[in-house]
Formats: sequence, C-alpha cells, structure tokens
Amino acid sequence: MAEDTPENPQDWEVETRLVRGGMARSPYGEMSEALFLTQSFAYPDAESADARFSGEKPGFIYQRFGNPTTQVFEDRLALLEGAKTCRATASGMAAVHASLIGLLKAGDHLVAGRALFGSCRWIVAELLPRFGVETTFVDATDLKAWENAVRPNTKVFLVETPANPLLEVTDLEAVAKIAHAAGAKVVIDNVFATPIFQKPLELGADVVVYSATKHIDGGGRVLGGAILANDVEMFDTAYRDLLRHTGPALSPFNAWVLTKGMETLELRVRRGAENAAHLADLIGAHSNVKAVAYPGRADHAQADIIAKQMTGGGTVVAFDLGTQEAAWAFLDALQIVDISNNLGDAKSMATHPSTTTHRSVPEAERLAMGLTAGWVRMSVGLEGKGDLSRDVSRALDRARANAK
Repeated sequence: MAEDTPENPQDWEVETRLVRGGMARSPYGEMSEALFLTQSFAYPDAESADARFSGEKPGFIYQRFGNPTTQVFEDRLALLEGAKTCRATASGMAAVHASLIGLLKAGDHLVAGRALFGSCRWIVAELLPRFGVETTFVDATDLKAWENAVRPNTKVFLVETPANPLLEVTDLEAVAKIAHAAGAKVVIDNVFATPIFQKPLELGADVVVYSATKHIDGGGRVLGGAILANDVEMFDTAYRDLLRHTGPALSPFNAWVLTKGMETLELRVRRGAENAAHLADLIGAHSNVKAVAYPGRADHAQADIIAKQMTGGGTVVAFDLGTQEAAWAFLDALQIVDISNNLGDAKSMATHPSTTTHRSVPEAERLAMGLTAGWVRMSVGLEGKGDLSRDVSRALDRARANAK
C-alpha cells in the first residue's frame, strides 16, 4: 500500500494556516503552542556552542537572536502572508524603523507617501536625516509624483496603504514598478488591510511590515511587530545582524499571545469589516457628515484600485464632521464605542487624529494630506450591529446639535 503524501502547509487554506501553521510541538505533545520563557539556551558541549555561533549547525543561542515560541509566530505569519522569511519585533514601530534602517545608509534617499502614521513620519522626517538620509514626501495616489521624486541615490519607497487616517489607497503594483526601475526597494505598511485582505508581496513589494499589536493580537493585550519578505538573501543582508545586535526582540510571552490571536484572525477581521461597512453606510447617510472614507464603498476615491488589489474593505472608517468641536462632541457622546487611539481590536474605538495619532505631524502637512480638524477615525470591532448603529447614530446627532 502506497504511503499517503505528506501535507504541504503551502497548500492549506487560510483558515488552516492560521490555526496550524508553524506548529513545533515539544516531546510532550502539547495541543496549545508551548511558551518558552527563557533568555538563553544550554549546549551539550563546547563544540556544539561553537557550531551554533558559527552558523554551522542550527539551534537557539539567546532570546535576542531567536526563541522557539517566537519562531512559531514568525513561521505562521510567513505562511499566512505567503512570505519566505519573517522576523518578529517588539512593536510595530520597531518593525518600521528596522525595515528602513536595514536598507538605508548615509547619502541615500527615501521617497514616502505623505499620508503616514505620526510616528512613521517622525522616523523619516526627523530621525533619518540625522544620519544623512534625505526624504521626499509625495501624494501616494499620484504615480507621476513617485516618478518625479526619484533620484540617482533613491533606495527605498515607503507606502502605507490604506493610509492612516483617511484611508487613501495606493496602486502598489504600479508604484513597485517605478521603484524597481530605479533600483529601489518597496516597503509596505499593510496594517490597515491586514494579510487577510491584501498581499503586497504578490503586488511587487519587497518588504512588508506589520504592527501585530493591532488585528493580529485583536484583544488589546500586547505589543508586537513583524518584517516579512521573499528575497531571503536581501532580507538576511539587511536585517539579520541589525536585529541580532540592536535588540528589538519580541518577548516570548507576547509571541505566544500573538500566535494564539492568529487562530481567530480571519474570523475577527471579516466580522469587523462587515460591521465597518454597515457603519460606513450609516455614517455616510447622516446629514451632519461632510465626507466618509471606507475602502469598501463605491464612492471611495480609489475604488478601482481597491477592487484590483484588496479583497475586503478592512475594519476602519474615517469621516469628517466639519469642525473639531463637532468631532469632540461625537466622541464624548459615545457610550459603547471607546475613545482610544488603537485599532484592530475586538472592541470598537474612535479617535480624533489631529490631536492624537497625528498630533506630532506639522499642521501644514496634516492639511496637505487632507486631515482637517473635523475628521474622526473609527476602528470597528465585533459588537452587535444594532448596538453600534444606535451608539454611532446618537453620537452623530449630538455632533449635529453641537455644530449648530
């Protein structure tokens, strides 16, 4: 009788990858992934220690270099993303920082989409110039702007899509072609789309970064981040020593929490997106709303691009109430939805970007990206649609009364 062909995880459906990807059971045969809370590892003899440090033999050396629990998380996320390699970091911002530092040096030039999370913008506008790296910001939806920004020393394009906080969407395939023609690498922040709704590596990206703090955890518990790629040689050259020696390591406990969070990622993201689409329509129909942005709506400015590169609208909705007073009145009237600057949680939350997530961005830059004081960003969770609709409708009515 012929033996059955072993299962190939690459052939698994998304749901199976999220539950079983990267499993590496100990001799005890545990059902839940093991948690290895250890800083370092012992060797059977001095020769084995030498072999591991030289790279001649595989094995764990020190938690900053790698950990069995962290590796399960990395392997599972890589399988989900369709990436050949992944390294976890202590936070999403550690991932963004390392993803850029590993590819840039003094004298290099970076082109970045103007619409960036406040901390990301600080890195490229304030930190990198201290080390001799210049940055040009462009309208990420304008392909000509990307082309015109290229210089002989351009090494990296940085794109956040959908972008924080107004959810503009960049044509990743087109931008990647422009970058590669110039010999530059493309780094994509895929947090808002999640690996469920968008696959940047398939669209030409070289590096994908995540804040695993968001949807991957999904319960507001821990910080974490990840860097992924398909070019293993490029990845090792750019990031292997950087991550080993500078120490942005993800703790094993956080890696374990994130791994368990991945088991329900697809279910949570799809349910949150259903709720977000419902609320986007409700919000868009309210007379007090000046504009609404949601990648699942036909009136989104980049609807044609979204249809081409995304399979879902995501869990975040942004809308303009006209003034800061109206926006704050809306937030203060919420009874179920929390006021919080996080996103991707099971609990719905809303924030005023101009005074929170993008407070550090100069006003002129906020206005250039269209972020005026009336905008609210809402991350939609898993509560009942009826309860969310009632809470949001009541708060919109309060904002209208305040606007008068």
